[in-house]
Amino acid sequence: MTERLTCDVVVVGAGMVGAACALYAARAGLSVVVVDRGPVAGGTTGAGEGNLLVSDKEPGPELELALFSQRLWAELAAEPGLGAAFEYEAKGGLVVASAPEGLAALESFAAGQRAAGVEAVTVTEQQLPDLEPHLAPASAGGVYYPQDAQVMPTLAAAHVVRASGARLLTGRTVTEVLRSPDGAVRGVRTNRGDVHSPAVVNAAGTWGGDLAALAGVTLPVLPRRGFVLVTEPLPPLVRHKVYAADYVADVASDSAALQTSPVVEGTAAGPVLIGASRERVGFDRSFSLPVVRALAAGATALFPFLERVRAMRTYVGFRPYMPDHLPAIGPDPRVPGLFHACGHEGAGIGLATGTGQLIAQAIGGGTPDLDLKPFRPDRFDAYEDEDEGNTT
Repeated sequence: MTERLTCDVVVVGAGMVGAACALYAARAGLSVVVVDRGPVAGGTTGAGEGNLLVSDKEPGPELELALFSQRLWAELAAEPGLGAAFEYEAKGGLVVASAPEGLAALESFAAGQRAAGVEAVTVTEQQLPDLEPHLAPASAGGVYYPQDAQVMPTLAAAHVVRASGARLLTGRTVTEVLRSPDGAVRGVRTNRGDVHSPAVVNAAGTWGGDLAALAGVTLPVLPRRGFVLVTEPLPPLVRHKVYAADYVADVASDSAALQTSPVVEGTAAGPVLIGASRERVGFDRSFSLPVVRALAAGATALFPFLERVRAMRTYVGFRPYMPDHLPAIGPDPRVPGLFHACGHEGAGIGLATGTGQLIAQAIGGGTPDLDLKPFRPDRFDAYEDEDEGNTT
């Protein structure tokens, strides 16, 4: 049996970004349908740590989006029942340097962030135990970021979709982006019927390039694999999100090779989450013992007590990587009615609220709260045309 549904907006993707797009579009008075081939948070969102970070972002468009998103996350968390439901924790982040020269580099990075509106507090070696009593004593100091926060990502996506009131269609694979004779979007075709709409939001995450291709355009989204190691439930021994200084460089790297840098954080439920690894190996989900060993070694270097803690499981996910490390957000000038909200790499949870608000504003024809030019979905076309012109 097939269905023909009519709505103002169809959002493809029921991860955190898609959920936020649905919420803010609905709150702007639009009728919304969310379509996903799997369950809510069945892709990258379900394999994430739930980080809402400003600490790892240099001044520029992504940091502006992160600060905007942080404010919106705090507003959602203050709504009765919502913040508690998705385990919002405004616990702050701590970036640690192992040597004095590393601390100097951290402080230089933080100075630029402060000028852009980030709260960043330099922490001396003697002050570190006040923030993290179980941290390895060899650390030279660090920078504390009070604005960093965390949510439980699967719960956040589920509760935000529910709060939106959108119609949710799971188990529906989009097979075509429907277009009128003049090329404008008029909905999507799925394996279980058509959803008719004058606006389609591509919130398909790592598979955003595939959905863009169905609409006849190119979006260079690539999967960047990462593992997370999960410990047994523990008392609150890790108070903040704590990571080593080289994590920031790994986030910004263009390398396809394996990179690991220690990231450790507790959760409201008790287990400690340990990351982070990055590598571009396509959609290979194979377990990698060397990666997991590297994560464990990095984590125990930061927190020696973890040597005595049991690891309960690991999981793997794929960050939606874009060549310039900026997501695609906003209308696609190549296809009227097509809007993109994907390519956030590992920052999708934190940037979801701002992305959703900007998409809702763009669909409604209003002036977005942030300049969308840096996030233009067609910004790579010029490079592709140049490459084609140089071909002999």
